[in-house]
Amino acid sequence: MTQSNRTQYGESSSSAGDMKIVLRGPDELVDALPFLMGYHPDDSVVLLALHGEQGRFGGRLRVGLPEDPQDPEEWPQLAKQLADCLVTGSVQRGGRPSSIVVFLCRDPRAGERSSEVMERLRPFAQQIRIACGELDVPVIEALCVSGGRWWSYCRPEPGGAVHLPDGGVPLAEPGGSAIAAVAAYNGIRMPLSLRDLESRLRPVEPRDAEYETALDLACARLVPRMLDRSTSVSVTQRTVELAGIALEAFGSAAPVTDPVRADRRDDALLVHGDAAEMILGLQDREARDRVAEWADPARADAAIRLWRALARRCTGPYAEHAAPLLALTGWVAWCSDDEAQARVALYRALDLEPHCTFARLLQHAVSQGLDPEVVRRSLQSTRRRRILEATTVRRGPAGAAGRGPGRRSLGGRRARIRR
Repeated sequence: MTQSNRTQYGESSSSAGDMKIVLRGPDELVDALPFLMGYHPDDSVVLLALHGEQGRFGGRLRVGLPEDPQDPEEWPQLAKQLADCLVTGSVQRGGRPSSIVVFLCRDPRAGERSSEVMERLRPFAQQIRIACGELDVPVIEALCVSGGRWWSYCRPEPGGAVHLPDGGVPLAEPGGSAIAAVAAYNGIRMPLSLRDLESRLRPVEPRDAEYETALDLACARLVPRMLDRSTSVSVTQRTVELAGIALEAFGSAAPVTDPVRADRRDDALLVHGDAAEMILGLQDREARDRVAEWADPARADAAIRLWRALARRCTGPYAEHAAPLLALTGWVAWCSDDEAQARVALYRALDLEPHCTFARLLQHAVSQGLDPEVVRRSLQSTRRRRILEATTVRRGPAGAAGRGPGRRSLGGRRARIRR
């Protein structure tokens, strides 16, 4: 099986750049999975489409595994949806898969053995094989990855492999597989786990009362001004000004390699009141579109860190306010060729706010394999048109000053500006 250097849809494209790697057997498939996805897919079912006689990798599809794998009604329907989504998406993009590889990834719970996880997931693996077979696309390999080992549902454990007492074949040590060595040679870092990527986007635990108090105060002060067209422009300008100052602070901070320590340092760079103002102000699409322009290479790292830090402050009833911030994170990550982080951020944004238009637009664009420059030009065109319309409304039909009705509305448990 060969790995192509670009994927047009699915959960994540390969992070192995222009490398061409031949994978032989299920052990090398398991070792390659984090590099194919861009992260270790915890608690996930992953489907990989293969094309042609050589088994060239195409689309990837990942969804979280439900908590109860024994539900007899849920698994067949989910299996059919996954198979149909991957095959239909492949056909729409010009190539029906010749076969599919399936991964079921879940670590044991407390007191549970990895072999028990494998057996609990076996019926679901069979349902996926049946669903794909009904679409005339066979599953040539179905693998369970759990607790540092793997099993195949399609074949006996390989002869000659080192087996563990409880069954299964041990995973290669981090960095010890052939694909890891090739990736390291090409300057590609070991992927993080999906859990680690998501933790950088979630609110700080335990909840910080100071964050919520600052948001309460900012909400009471800013929302009436944001709804009034005569004052909303000044709120937008103030939001962009504060974000620009914060961006400079993040950009000048010394690098920290450890992700946990780096996030704590970034959290400490923000003043509660200013952070709350930015969070509220960036609920408005005009402010969001203006800061979205900060996706160039010189500012991308600082911008991603800033948007993540603001998203982590959206606690309690303000959880949905993180959606536009996560969409901005996904946008800058995508522009920086980090599709794994982009997809995780966009998925999280839409999980919090399914109607976040910006996140939906970006998720569709990433899934379609569009060039970020296409979206950048669209954002710039939309902003220019909005400025022109606003200017026309203020001047009135005959050039006289005037003001049309506001377009913003409130919704949610707390007052928030709809995007």
